[in-house]
Amino acid sequence: MTLAQRTTEIAPSPTLAMAKKAKEMQAAGIDVINLGVGEPDFTTPNYIVDGAKSAMDAGQTSFYTPTAGLPALRQAIAADTFKRTGQEITAEQVVVTAGAKLALYALMQVLVDPNDIVVTPAPYWVSYSEQVKLAGGRLAAIVPAAPDLKITPAELSAFDGKIKVFILNSPNNPTGAVYSRAELSALLDWADANDVYVILDEIYGQLVYNDAEFTSGLALRQLSDSKLIIIDGVSKAYAMTGWRIGWALADATIINAMSNLLDHMTSNPSAVAQYAALTALTTDSDALGEMRVAFEERLNATFAGLQKVPHLTLTHKPQGAFYLFPKVDDAALAAHGVTSTDELALKILTEAHVALPAGEGFGMPGYLRLGYAKDQATLDEALRRLTVFFED
Repeated sequence: MTLAQRTTEIAPSPTLAMAKKAKEMQAAGIDVINLGVGEPDFTTPNYIVDGAKSAMDAGQTSFYTPTAGLPALRQAIAADTFKRTGQEITAEQVVVTAGAKLALYALMQVLVDPNDIVVTPAPYWVSYSEQVKLAGGRLAAIVPAAPDLKITPAELSAFDGKIKVFILNSPNNPTGAVYSRAELSALLDWADANDVYVILDEIYGQLVYNDAEFTSGLALRQLSDSKLIIIDGVSKAYAMTGWRIGWALADATIINAMSNLLDHMTSNPSAVAQYAALTALTTDSDALGEMRVAFEERLNATFAGLQKVPHLTLTHKPQGAFYLFPKVDDAALAAHGVTSTDELALKILTEAHVALPAGEGFGMPGYLRLGYAKDQATLDEALRRLTVFFED
């Protein structure tokens, strides 16, 4: 068969590929600890599920919604944005999508022409590169010099080429780094001075720990007549990954272009999932705070435990999301007869039965990503298995 060239050039998601292998081994009866999937291990809170059921019982979920989302949900997102950032936005500056991933994909199609340059710091979320590629653009990843892997305006200014779009993910997947207000402000100043679109992926913005403070770009810039775009959703903060509801916030011109594109892709996100998201955003609950506290406790314990695993180094404690991104020393690769962390991750899966995506998929070879969205007993067992693996 002859397939479109674009399909042959796209690499599968390395995190999903690792998760698939882990599930295949589990189905075969092997006790695999899967730390590779980026989703909370909590189930969606009951009040959200009940809200979805009520909408179904009332006959509200049987029909198409507007492409950009239910008007009530777009308004609720605008209200939640004001509560969290202090910026007043309108529903016309919101587009709801089938997951934040689709919002990012649609944005690349709207903003990026063939050969346009999109820049992001490495390591980066695995789908950025393929989404840019599908739009015909080129992703250029800059490895920051700072030990915490945060990029600076000076490093962006040193880039040789005209940058059209800059993507920043804070809190970061996979490092857990959170940009301070001053750091983010400096990057936005650079973007303004260089007429660059800025996509701020803030999907983990409500999951920060140990007194760290998250600053949204909306606390620093207005959306109207701006090249700033915010990506967010309910997946991580509300344990709703399976519901697939995300959104983009931007100037109405960008939102309209995204909506026109989505007319021919999804028509609209699932109606029942939108009502679930509406319930999540309009109901007071302690569920989000309880989950955040649990992640903080896991981070503190797992970070401490990771310091004792041979051949893995992690000097900067993450401040947000739910990942650790340790560096693997070269001696470990040689000792296990491999030449890359891709090969090492597969060997860890088959021999230690722990699933960890390799840094190659995040544009950062030589590292492994360990998700701590599991109960502490499971995480402790994973660390024990890794210790045995690296000591052998």
